[in-house]
Amino acid sequence: MSAMNRRSVLGALGTLAATTATGLTATAAAAGAPNEAGGTVTEGPTGVQPHPAPRPVAPVNAEVAAAHSAAYKTLPQVVVGVDVEDLMTIHTAAAADALRPRLVAQVWKDTGVLPTALPTVRRDVGTPAELPALTGVRRYDRLEVAMRFGYVATVFVVEPAQSTHRRVAFYHNGHGEPLDTLQRTTQGLLDHGYTVLLFAMPFYHWNPKTLQDPVDPTVQRQPSHNDLNLWESAQYSPLALFLEPLAVAMNHVQATYRPSSVQMIGLSGGGWATTIYPALDPRVTRSYPTAGSLPLFVRPGSPKPSPTRGDWEQRQDKQPGFYGLADFPDLYALAAVGPNRRQLQILNRFDDCCFNGVGHRSYEAVVRQRIAVIGTDATSNESNGHWDLLEDATHGDHTISPYALSVILWDLDVHCAHLP
Repeated sequence: MSAMNRRSVLGALGTLAATTATGLTATAAAAGAPNEAGGTVTEGPTGVQPHPAPRPVAPVNAEVAAAHSAAYKTLPQVVVGVDVEDLMTIHTAAAADALRPRLVAQVWKDTGVLPTALPTVRRDVGTPAELPALTGVRRYDRLEVAMRFGYVATVFVVEPAQSTHRRVAFYHNGHGEPLDTLQRTTQGLLDHGYTVLLFAMPFYHWNPKTLQDPVDPTVQRQPSHNDLNLWESAQYSPLALFLEPLAVAMNHVQATYRPSSVQMIGLSGGGWATTIYPALDPRVTRSYPTAGSLPLFVRPGSPKPSPTRGDWEQRQDKQPGFYGLADFPDLYALAAVGPNRRQLQILNRFDDCCFNGVGHRSYEAVVRQRIAVIGTDATSNESNGHWDLLEDATHGDHTISPYALSVILWDLDVHCAHLP
């Protein structure tokens, strides 16, 4: 296909996607007036009807694609013949409600419930040296979350200088990912009026690098994630080190801001956290995990590394109790099902780190359909949850690309516009 013809096809696909996303013909759109979301307003049978702008679309980066093998463009053999419908154990909203507390109990073994504690709050700490430059900031606060073995995690709260709503967003930068993604994502959220909370994995970025020895608390150890099994016991799971700061920060957000919704975005290990934590806590209404997970059966077919195993917190052999209850398709469902809840999984096809390729196409349609069925309220026929997947082929990096961020912000604008 010539370059000119390829551009014509892509343009036609973009027009079709825009028409589908808005439910609006081009003629009707042209006749309407702009609305706040960048869409149009038209007269309908019940009065003025707003139509949001279409979801951003982008073509495959041809130069990047040409530099990658067929393994990044075709389904891996390992996923062929896998019955994803049979793999998912959640079939109803009641089943989701029953599974969630069992998973919570795997993380917080001593109590069996989400933490109810509040953090220590240090208000108006000035611009933290650990963060990149941001504009339009009213104030920085610092939250300190004390946990077992003397570990105190830090969460930064960034309040926007101007806002017209009470929406809050969590951003998780994973295993010390470069700060350009954190800066770009946080700035986009601030510009849209969100109060943003910034998280990192244990032992990374602004978090402590040491942990008390499990036997002798006078000794400080500097473990990697793969060493954390030494802290595991019948009463304690080191998974709490990853997830408790999110829960305690959420308690602070609910008590302090009374948010109309709480969003969560994360990259890499932060993408894993943005998959797991919303599955455990329905107070997260919308989640956007990026380059953070694949179902266990897909991972052997990921081109780089091959196989993709994931870190200690991701592996079934290291977490048999947790992942024995739910593989990732069920976790996606838990994060998406519930009143006004949504999840958009973002995977970079040509990611130079992990969770790449197109193996996700083996489960994408099945998970979307299952969650649509689970999330349909039988009495009102209203959506009670939504899940989708964005395959980003615009680049070859391990990041939340400008394109992916534009889709996230579009999704938030469209689905949160009615919230105070």
